[in-house]
Amino acid sequence: MTEQYVRDLEEADETQVAVVGGKGAHLGALSRIEGVRVPGGFCITTDAFRRIMADASVGDRLDRLAGVDPDDRETIRTLSAQIRRTIEGIAVPEGLAAAITGALARHGEQAPYAVRSSATAEDLPTASFAGQQDTYLNVVGPTAVLRHISRCWASLFTERAVTYRRRNGIDHRAVHMAVVVQRMVFPQTSGILFTADPVTGNRTVATVDAGFGLGEALVSGLVNPDVFKVRNGEVVARTISAKQRAVHALPTGGTQEVTVDAQRQKQPALTDEQAVRLVRLGRRIEAHFGRPQDIEWCLADDGFQIVQSRPITTLFPVPEADDEENHVYVSVGHQQMMTDPMKPLGFSLWQQTAMVAMHEAGGRLFVDVTGRLASPVSRAGLLDVMGKGDPLVRDALETVLDRDGFVPSLPDAGPGGPPARSAPAPIATDPAVVTELIERSRESVAALERDIRTKTGPALFDFLLEAFAEHKRVLGDPLSMQVIMAGMEATWWLNDKLEEWLGEKNAADTLTLSAPDNITSEMGLALLDVADAIRPYPEVVEFLRGVEHVGDEAFLDELAKVAGGSGARDAIEAYLDRYGVRCVGEIDITRPRWSERPTTLVPVILDNVRNFGPGAAEQRFEQGRQKALEKERDVLSRLRALPDGDRKADETKGMIDRVRTFIGYREYPKYGIISRYFVYKQALLAEAERLVRADVLAEKEDIFYLTFQELHDVVRSNEVDDELIQQRKDAFRSYHALTPPRVLTSDGEALTGAYRRDDAPDGALIGLAVSSGTVEGRARVILDMAQADLEAGDILVTAFTDPSWSPLFVGIAGLVTEVGGLMTHGAVIAREYGLPAVVGVEGATRLIRDGQRIRVHGTDGYVEILP
Repeated sequence: MTEQYVRDLEEADETQVAVVGGKGAHLGALSRIEGVRVPGGFCITTDAFRRIMADASVGDRLDRLAGVDPDDRETIRTLSAQIRRTIEGIAVPEGLAAAITGALARHGEQAPYAVRSSATAEDLPTASFAGQQDTYLNVVGPTAVLRHISRCWASLFTERAVTYRRRNGIDHRAVHMAVVVQRMVFPQTSGILFTADPVTGNRTVATVDAGFGLGEALVSGLVNPDVFKVRNGEVVARTISAKQRAVHALPTGGTQEVTVDAQRQKQPALTDEQAVRLVRLGRRIEAHFGRPQDIEWCLADDGFQIVQSRPITTLFPVPEADDEENHVYVSVGHQQMMTDPMKPLGFSLWQQTAMVAMHEAGGRLFVDVTGRLASPVSRAGLLDVMGKGDPLVRDALETVLDRDGFVPSLPDAGPGGPPARSAPAPIATDPAVVTELIERSRESVAALERDIRTKTGPALFDFLLEAFAEHKRVLGDPLSMQVIMAGMEATWWLNDKLEEWLGEKNAADTLTLSAPDNITSEMGLALLDVADAIRPYPEVVEFLRGVEHVGDEAFLDELAKVAGGSGARDAIEAYLDRYGVRCVGEIDITRPRWSERPTTLVPVILDNVRNFGPGAAEQRFEQGRQKALEKERDVLSRLRALPDGDRKADETKGMIDRVRTFIGYREYPKYGIISRYFVYKQALLAEAERLVRADVLAEKEDIFYLTFQELHDVVRSNEVDDELIQQRKDAFRSYHALTPPRVLTSDGEALTGAYRRDDAPDGALIGLAVSSGTVEGRARVILDMAQADLEAGDILVTAFTDPSWSPLFVGIAGLVTEVGGLMTHGAVIAREYGLPAVVGVEGATRLIRDGQRIRVHGTDGYVEILP
């Protein structure tokens, strides 16, 4: 095929990113939209770049760059500078130079041009690369244009562009650079239009930033722009800034900063009518590309010209709805303590097995609560439950409800008012009830393991659909729900009544220490017993310290070869037999379980060996039990001294017995779910191995990027869409950069909520008090449990803690998380272990630095950063 070095912009469109780069493809597409004016010009294609790169002979340095750690800035700086110098030093070959000067002759040889980089990995739906490569304005004459084209090619290897690609998992060797050469526009006003509010995410509000002269003044931060917010064809808010500086073109080429006349500085750069007209144009562009856009525009002679449009990649996606009505969604991840994105098989399995309908967006799941908010009866109950669990969710929902008409209000029930909610059937405070429920769950999982063994191919999927029905039956067992609610309601009763009667906050925290039948707290203590089996053998400890050199598959076999290692292996295997189904982010079936990756536990085991003595598990549990008994005696004696004290003490004693009997079971249903998930996963991976052997899949983990139904179809047809799997992998990678909101509306508005409190010192980080006490210590900011390195007295600061984090809890003095509520797993286990804990602290892992001293106020719900 003949190489084509130059292509006119009008010939380009979105299908030609590989030829003209992201910017060139978007500009070509823009020029085809009716009513959109784009300055004329042409593209120097990626064929030209490949020709230059072949002459540059920088392959060895590109290979080295591909392997550099993105944090190794010195090596990146050195290698990228060498590559840039080499590219800029190459003379443009005669045939290529002739093609470029020929295009310039057609468009006006001595006209002023903008010479703009257009990389193939640029302006993508998942990564915008905004500002990563170079643009040169007002370039005049063929010699200057050729020189700046070379500089654009070289700008693919600026330090910032290389680092950005490394962080986004994009191979430098797979990215090529085209260059856009476009007639200059000399505007009176220019700026940026976001067709969705870039701060709130609201798709119905467009934001226009405007300043005088060329847009460089805004992009470079030289001036604060005028800002117009436009909704439904009218300006709903405006901020007019003092625009003291502007950038203008020079007659001989290039640009310069100028001072704006004093009387003009505070004049609006646009009229309201112009802002509305521009947004109307932007909506046309958004409709063409099918997603919100970040658009660079110029206003010259009262006509708008568009010089760039790229997707806004920072917006959280909106769940798809099959109607045009307003919807309000609540994050599932914030309830389940797992706000990371899930792979398609993970979220589709959770949807299949959950008790309520869920919607996916950005790799996260949401529940539509619009119907419950619309009815005054269910609204109060929903807000009450949400407020008890996570006050930020309640506040966000109330913010939406304050918006006139966003949530329709259904009429109240008849004149008699809504029917009173029937009280739950009474349940006896009997430990045998919990024992029976646990046994039922174990028998159900055992039956699943037995029956699934013979199922393969399409028959496996038919069986799994039946298994999901049984899964939901076990999860929705009325007796199980009663026991969970009995424990939680007894906790709330104790906290409310003991604060009212004794003035004591969160008294239930101490009363629930070392409650029986808590599978999650037992899991943390059991790892102390594993440490006991390892501590006497220095060779085993030394082996574990170097375990990163041993693969997970060989880990236990290699361990057994060390002196004392066979006993250590037996202890770890016994632990994995009971708890190996768990892992961080366990609601996503695709996450590697501890059984699959046992070395994940090694840092925690080593911390336990170092920080504890023999028998610590039993001692810790017994200490907690004794503290709870002492607290009970203290509370009851103080109550009896009050007026009507015997009644208050008797009621309280009944509730203490109730909470200690039932609160531990709160953790068991999740363990049952995760145990079933591991059985499903093993069966599905066995199918994946068959598909790999049949050359249907490249690797078995590819099934993680298919939904359950899609995988069912692949197994039936023995055909898979490889392109779909690659798209899903790219999308999943991009979802990590998105922060899921607690509440999301169908307009795209992301709401975090706020604590409406003024009872904390200035500068304190506000959160939710979930486990009483105050503790001061060193903050350890840990985002990956496998990287844990804790000393006694450390305070764990992390984004979220699902049950798999509980082994870390035995060795810390306090807990701070960004996500969580009163009854989420981390809070329950913190209370079990008596750790002061504050959860729901927005931005905790960013605002608290690793190693800083902090004070955690677990009774009042705030964290102080100490000098």
